[in-house]
Amino acid sequence: MADQRTLYERFAASADAHPGTAALETGGRVLGYAELRRLAEHTAARILGALGGRRPERVGVLANRTVAAYASYLAAQRLGAAAVPLGPEVAPARLTAIARAARLDAVLAEPAAEQHARHTEFPCPVLPFTETAGQVEAAGQVETAGQVETAGQVADLPPYRPCPDAIAYIVFTSGSTGTPKGVPVLQRNASAMLDHATARYGIGPGSRVSQTFDLTFDPTAWDMFTAWSTGATLVVPARSDLVRPARFIREHRVTHWFSVPSVITYARRLRDLAPDSMPELRWTLFGGEPLTLEQAAAWRVAAPGSVLENLYGPTELTVSCTQYRLPADPAHWPATANGTVPIGTPYPHLDALVLDDDGHRADEGELCLRGPQRFPGYLDPAENPGRFVRFDGDRATVHDDLEAPAAELYYRTGDRVRRGADGALLHLGRLDQQVKIRGHRVELGDVEAALRTAAGVAEAVVAVVRAPGEPEPSLAAAYTGTAQDPLALRAHLAGLLPVYMLPRGFTHLDAFPLNANRKIDRRAVAGILSAHG
Repeated sequence: MADQRTLYERFAASADAHPGTAALETGGRVLGYAELRRLAEHTAARILGALGGRRPERVGVLANRTVAAYASYLAAQRLGAAAVPLGPEVAPARLTAIARAARLDAVLAEPAAEQHARHTEFPCPVLPFTETAGQVEAAGQVETAGQVETAGQVADLPPYRPCPDAIAYIVFTSGSTGTPKGVPVLQRNASAMLDHATARYGIGPGSRVSQTFDLTFDPTAWDMFTAWSTGATLVVPARSDLVRPARFIREHRVTHWFSVPSVITYARRLRDLAPDSMPELRWTLFGGEPLTLEQAAAWRVAAPGSVLENLYGPTELTVSCTQYRLPADPAHWPATANGTVPIGTPYPHLDALVLDDDGHRADEGELCLRGPQRFPGYLDPAENPGRFVRFDGDRATVHDDLEAPAAELYYRTGDRVRRGADGALLHLGRLDQQVKIRGHRVELGDVEAALRTAAGVAEAVVAVVRAPGEPEPSLAAAYTGTAQDPLALRAHLAGLLPVYMLPRGFTHLDAFPLNANRKIDRRAVAGILSAHG
């Protein structure tokens, strides 16, 4: 029978079993499970006090990589509320839109974000996070919700009532209209993901799990609760540490590392991935964007004792839903058409379909999934139509209703994949990366894959640009690695692609700009290419 424990139940069980074990290391501080639990509960009591004893349904967390961030997130869970991460660096106008869409009842803000919060129109109380309770506990008293009480006791904090069907957290992603799109993930969705991950990766007491993602990026939930479900320690690097991951992993004895592949590119530029430089690392997981075989090989040299897996999953399927484990011997690694590591096979408890343009099963097409990790539908029901399909065994039909999608419906990922002979899926790109150039359909991912085959090219991004005076748009490419002769690059691609797929220009960059989630910022790259004309 599936484990239906909520996120807070998992954390509390570890706190009961391992009260003195380090639960969190961040910013040079170490908090044990009992200490972190106490801080979360006192923070929960402050929220109740500010709301006159009314239990909130949704709590905003305006914090990142600090004790305030993690204690606030846990406080929301303790109250049975959904945690809604809010980026302290996000523009106030966008924060206002998210706060209204989420219908927040309260916001907890770390000290560094309080000034930022004043410029945001929050429709609810904003509480500055305080650790007063922890600071005066030695004197036998703590301050909570304006009251002084005996240490270890929390006034007016009701018993925890777990509900597997409650929303655990809400992540806001970029919507196609420019309006933030809320993705609610239920406790039972997260539970299904955690049951699989904690067993597969052997996480437990003594494990030291990285937390490289910002709180607004959903893999943070994977990091926090694979650690806190099992009595492991969550180890949080500062953003500046991410360009030298091997040094951080070595100095902080990380056993489980999970990040986007872009960290490899920056680490290589800084000569951080020396052979055998991560001797204690046991597991490495990459996700969030394509992992190239070249990147994987560079990491493998630096961490030969680490099992390396590529994960894939949209937020709507609760962090990750497919997995591919690279063989221990690089000689047995796959050779793929686009030079990326396969995303592998769906988790055993999920049901997947690959559908062609007509809705029939195919070896290449859109990946669609359903199962216990599938979210219940968007926060705004108007986002649901067109995002789900019903499959009758022969053909899929698009679900265009506003109501919450039934469990038997498949979520359309919008990702194009190809199934290999071994059953592993290869990610070919986004369906929305298909463009038309002079009447021809062009997959930007195909052009990027061809460009990466050129000697000296590390990464590539292709975008559609329109030069002043030109009647039609054209393709332009940016790449990292060794600077190349543009004519030689064009000649190389001409041997692989039809003429209409050839970029008219090539721009060399030392490194691609990254967005807040440490992924390649394709929009920023497109802006650079447009500026270059």
